[in-house]
Amino acid sequence: MDPQEFLERIKSLESEALAGFAAASGADALEAARVRFLGSKGLLGEVSKLMAKLDKAARPEAGKALNGCRERVSSAFGAAKARLSTEPEAGDALDVTLPGRRLPAGHTHLITRTSREICSIFEKMGLAVTEGPEVETDYYNFEALNFPKDHPSRDMQQSLFLEEGLLLRTHTSGVQIRTMEKTRPPVWIVVPGKTYRRDDDLTHSPMFNQVEGLVVDRGITMADLKGVLAEFARKFFSESTKIRLRPSFFPFTEPSAEVDIACVSCGGKGCRICKGSGWLEVLGCGMVDPALYDYVGYDANEVSGFAFGIGVDRMAMLKYRLDSIGRFYSGDVRCMRQFPG
Repeated sequence: MDPQEFLERIKSLESEALAGFAAASGADALEAARVRFLGSKGLLGEVSKLMAKLDKAARPEAGKALNGCRERVSSAFGAAKARLSTEPEAGDALDVTLPGRRLPAGHTHLITRTSREICSIFEKMGLAVTEGPEVETDYYNFEALNFPKDHPSRDMQQSLFLEEGLLLRTHTSGVQIRTMEKTRPPVWIVVPGKTYRRDDDLTHSPMFNQVEGLVVDRGITMADLKGVLAEFARKFFSESTKIRLRPSFFPFTEPSAEVDIACVSCGGKGCRICKGSGWLEVLGCGMVDPALYDYVGYDANEVSGFAFGIGVDRMAMLKYRLDSIGRFYSGDVRCMRQFPG
């Protein structure tokens, strides 16, 4: 075989292979081109067999040309493969008319949902939702609520003080004073929000959520307070839920009471959760101490009222049967996914 003819054939084959790889528009087409030119029975293999027909003197130059051709064709194949890996297949081309992929949606945290549910129940009874600052002054957090100067909650060991006379509020009751300062009776409000105390165990957290209520109007009695709380318990837990009031003490109410509900687990029969008593403590309440009216300019002879405070975290634990307050703040989404909403 004429050496020149062999070289021309290699050159023509190389041009055809480079064009074939460049024109390949998909993985299948590229693979077909590879088999045709570089496969074990491909055209380059067929041309290499023609080396045996060349004179021995011409074989070194022909072999060098053949190796160069094979190297360039292989490089072209590699480049085409890389190109196609970054381009969509014809059938996978972007269709801009298709709707976008919907991102997974979260849902309201159980504490937020519970707080809103509590507020909604009281709103239906005529109480308006009111909010206030989480950083509170000693005056609104303690003084105007009739706390004695030596009350334990005013100690650094009990409350989270930021500086002298300024602290993270220990309850939302300060908003009640702020509201009465700006509003003449009647006052019907419910106050949700975060509160802070030095507590940390299975049922307490340094940060927790409260909903407090205040009603000040003419002729308000303890019977009104019990009626409102009984209705709340029925709406929040179940229509069959019973409550009881036990005497207690709070600086800002007189008389004061702790409110228990019939155990949500055993219905009042006695179990491990209620420690056999059949009752669970859920909130504190009482009639507004007339001493508070002096701070806001109300006449205790004209008006009376009641107040109550509900721990949202505890109510959520009871309603949804959670064993630790830490579940709400652990960051483990598996817990919250149990309660979509």
